Amino acid sequence: MHLTPHTTAGRRFVELADGHLEEFRSRAAGHDANSTFVADNFEDLKASGLIGAFVPAELGGLDLQSVHDWAAGLERLGRADASTAIAVNMHFAITRRLAGAWRGAIAAGEQAAAERNERMLRAITTGQLVLCATATEPGTDFLRPKTTATPDGDGWRINGRKVFVTLSPIADVCALNLRIPGSKGTDGAGGGDRMGFAFLPMTTAGFELQDDWDALGMRGSGSQSLVLNDCPAPPGSVQMAGEWGRWNPQVLMGRTLGNLTLVAVFLGIAERARELAVEAALSQSKPKFDGPIALSSGVQHLVGEIDIDLAAARATLGACARRIDELLANLEGKTPALEVAHQVMRDYQCAKWIVNQNAIRIVGRAMDVAGGSAYMTRSELSRLYRDVRAGPFMQPFTPTEAREYVGRIALGLYPEG
Repeated sequence: MHLTPHTTAGRRFVELADGHLEEFRSRAAGHDANSTFVADNFEDLKASGLIGAFVPAELGGLDLQSVHDWAAGLERLGRADASTAIAVNMHFAITRRLAGAWRGAIAAGEQAAAERNERMLRAITTGQLVLCATATEPGTDFLRPKTTATPDGDGWRINGRKVFVTLSPIADVCALNLRIPGSKGTDGAGGGDRMGFAFLPMTTAGFELQDDWDALGMRGSGSQSLVLNDCPAPPGSVQMAGEWGRWNPQVLMGRTLGNLTLVAVFLGIAERARELAVEAALSQSKPKFDGPIALSSGVQHLVGEIDIDLAAARATLGACARRIDELLANLEGKTPALEVAHQVMRDYQCAKWIVNQNAIRIVGRAMDVAGGSAYMTRSELSRLYRDVRAGPFMQPFTPTEAREYVGRIALGLYPEG
């Protein structure tokens, strides 16, 4: 059982993802052992056209729009190589925003903006443009970035440090969140610090990639740190996004839509662990059973628990993604109320908690079924065990924050920041 795509574009997306599974899986152990970025997989994603999943059909892409079907494709990639899956998800999230901006510019008759976005979207389909994003910084959270953009003539100067800059080894452009000290609001009135976003080439002067990615899992994701040292940013490259440290509907929805599908990667890890557990149960034998260990009631109970947790995780994530698709269709491009955006984030947090916790248990049980061989570095289950532990760290929110947030929304105590 898998998440099943509902749209034509989604079915093509999943079909292409399925076509990469064996090749990506065959390379995963090598990238994991050497902590090398999965650049060869991205060449394959470009060649197949999957890299342009969210590019509109008229510009050469798959025209994927369903969040549910996006998750279905990420689940498949997670079954093969989670490092590749989380990396390409960063690219998809930004591409989706570009496609939305292109459609919005067309509808508004903003020709210059439409042409600018069209050039980027066409470059994505030809494999000439790969996008990454970063929002994580040490000692703070998404709403309170320390990285600053200060005015410099007509442009800006950006300084700060980002961590977990996934996909950065091959990205051409990076999207990042910023603090804009003492800037003016959109009405021109003076105000406090603002939050903003910048969209800058990786060749920008002062972009200093640290080549420091050496983690427990997701070792092929290229999630190195980035130091921004007095980076020049041209006029128009920094966009205001609201008050620093405070939620607004646009930011809440952006964070939800950009991160929900990451949860599907961990569902994919659990699906693959289940496959390996069943293979081990049917292929390993012990004299006392006079046959495979699948005849053991203990093994049967473990596999039964795996399927129960997997069914709950799959159903929860699928239902959450379908509700978001329905909401977006009903909104028709309009911005939801803050309370509605918080409720969407709440649904995502519930799905994230259930999938991540269940996936960790599933991989652990699969290792119990497989026995001591699963503890060896050469075992695929060993890699899955390390990769699946990354799930709870994906922002927002951490396990120490998620339950409080869900409880506040349930009580109607919507947080401002």
